[in-house]
Amino acid sequence: MEQFPAYPDSRSISEVKASTPRANAKWLKRTAMVLIDGDTFDEEGLKRAGLKSDDPITELYIEDRAIIIAPITTLTEESLKDSGLDPKTIVKCKNMFTLGMACYIYNRPMEYVFKYLEKKFSKKHPELIEPNKKVLKDGFNYAANIQAIPNTYTVEPANQKKGLYRNITGNQATAWGLLAASEKSGLPLFCGSYPITPATNILEELAIHKSLGAKTVQAEDEIAGVCTAIGAAFAGNLAVTTTSGPGLSLKSEALGLAVMTELPLVVIDVQRAGPSTGIPTKTEQTDLNQALYGRNGECPMVVMAAHSPAGCFDAAFNAAKIALEHMTPVLLLTEGFLGNGSEPWLIPSMKDYPKIVPPFALPNTEYKPYERDPETYVRKWAVPGMAGCEHRVGGLEKNHAGVLSSDPQNHALMVHERAMKVEKVADSIPALEVFGAESGKLLVVGWGGTYGHLLSAVQQAREDGLDVSLAHFDYILPLPKNTSEVFSRYERILVCELNSGHFVNYLRGRLPEFKFSQYNKVQGQPFLVQEIEEAIRKNLQ
Repeated sequence: MEQFPAYPDSRSISEVKASTPRANAKWLKRTAMVLIDGDTFDEEGLKRAGLKSDDPITELYIEDRAIIIAPITTLTEESLKDSGLDPKTIVKCKNMFTLGMACYIYNRPMEYVFKYLEKKFSKKHPELIEPNKKVLKDGFNYAANIQAIPNTYTVEPANQKKGLYRNITGNQATAWGLLAASEKSGLPLFCGSYPITPATNILEELAIHKSLGAKTVQAEDEIAGVCTAIGAAFAGNLAVTTTSGPGLSLKSEALGLAVMTELPLVVIDVQRAGPSTGIPTKTEQTDLNQALYGRNGECPMVVMAAHSPAGCFDAAFNAAKIALEHMTPVLLLTEGFLGNGSEPWLIPSMKDYPKIVPPFALPNTEYKPYERDPETYVRKWAVPGMAGCEHRVGGLEKNHAGVLSSDPQNHALMVHERAMKVEKVADSIPALEVFGAESGKLLVVGWGGTYGHLLSAVQQAREDGLDVSLAHFDYILPLPKNTSEVFSRYERILVCELNSGHFVNYLRGRLPEFKFSQYNKVQGQPFLVQEIEEAIRKNLQ
């Protein structure tokens, strides 16, 4: 079992400077091609890059990559010597020379870049259009004429479902999924939040869409944000609050209130590196224990996770559907890697999404606030002003009739029923799916935003002939009903996550009949596919 993988080069972390070469050299694949401006290999340039020797290629341990050293600055100056531009502006154009080289290497047409330049500079700086076009073409021709470039590449169109696509970030997708749930439920959307990196964009995106009935409140703090959302849920809204790890800590007492009152609430936690304020701009999966256990008393909540930027749309929609139809808070975990990341998204048709039907009470009927459906354990939802359904909610224990009660047997019953309501959500979530063979030697398990890296690693390992499959979890509490059956078909189970072992320890508690190995990374960075491949090979030895 490997808790934390070694740092990906032979030097200690303290020796790694924050300069561009040192910070990025460790990410280079063995097949990488590196373009270097040879004009910067002077004493001043090496010093600014934090390099100590006259041989930076060896110092950075990249001598086995394809290294292309070209006098890019000199060639740019030669290309534009008759352009009439000042020397400082000419040097700025060297990025276009490099882009021209990249267009040759990847067989990309330059016409797209020409259109971009015309659009960018046509209004304020039209004199920059032709010089940038010229240096772009010169970079392309230079790459075509030199013999040092070992390979060129062609990126074929992706084999994707036909339809209209747009680029979308995870935070945008989350906001839009909530708006879609508002439409499908017929309820107004309310978001009460406090700005926090990297979740703020969800609040900002929802604030744009007042025309769709969205109401947003930038509260004075995290506690006020969640409490306003709980009030909105009591009033009959689709209620949402958004945050990251430190904010989730502050919301914990109010989340207990939401569980006790059994009101629908969607909590979005865009995870970042912690503890405390940690590294706000870096991604991790270190809030899972807090999501599962971070409240006092017996206080279960539905916990879900999104697995891709575009997948945040469906994850947010489904979180809202579960919250509204099961009268429970739902905590949706995304990550900074997903929230700020983007990908092409097939714009869906809302007719393909199911209606959301909250369990509203009927006016002027005998109403007991905590009387439940015998199958789902879900109580009815009565909003203020509903005739004959007057009642009180609060943090103190009540009986089915809504009367305060400290009776021991009633407390035990209510604790049991609240837990069963969450477990019964498993009846309405998808079964766990497996990529690869339906049985075999090794099953890789992940959750949340590690999906892309794990899938790529498992695909590569299978192409290499290894007996490995992947099961990725979007639903954590409760687990899909077929989880145990899926696990039983494999000899070994390897759980990979960006923390010290939150999910694997949760699985050990829920499914003690299985033995799990684990691979963990806590560096504020996503996995590398190569790291997962190595962990797979090690577990198959």
